[in-house]
Amino acid sequence: MEITIGVRNVAREISLESTQSPDEVLAAVRTSLKDAAPLVLEDEKGRHVVVPAEALGFVELGPTEQRRVGFGLV
Repeated sequence: MEITIGVRNVAREISLESTQSPDEVLAAVRTSLKDAAPLVLEDEKGRHVVVPAEALGFVELGPTEQRRVGFGLV
């Protein structure tokens, strides 16, 4: 799943591909905002992204299905 994070006062967004489910990501964001704890997400290569809760501008969750490549009939 593609995740895009907007950080306050930073022009660039953080984008990562994650194997976490949308429910897991939403739970992590809610907990981070509620407890003022850093948001910690793991990408599909095992790297961790840490964003302070007070710096979160937005979190966008992309589609969970894999992108199709090439031509084909539906």
